[in-house]
Amino acid sequence: MAKSPCPVTREEFKTKAKPVSVSVEGVPLTAEPKEFSTGSFGWYLSGKATIVVDGKPVQVQVGANLTIIGSKELK
Repeated sequence: MAKSPCPVTREEFKTKAKPVSVSVEGVPLTAEPKEFSTGSFGWYLSGKATIVVDGKPVQVQVGANLTIIGSKELK
């Protein structure tokens, strides 16, 4: 299967990408635009949320990368 080409340039991403809102169990978190050490780019978030398990609240650490497919290949 062929890889999808990245529809934006690295410069477009750097100047135009906005933060992305993400919700975990109703807790709003924000993923910020980021260029990763691998050369790809997208959004990164790190935060904390509370999830209820059997009626008991547990604190969780949330981490996510939203990587644009094909961005690593851009120069």
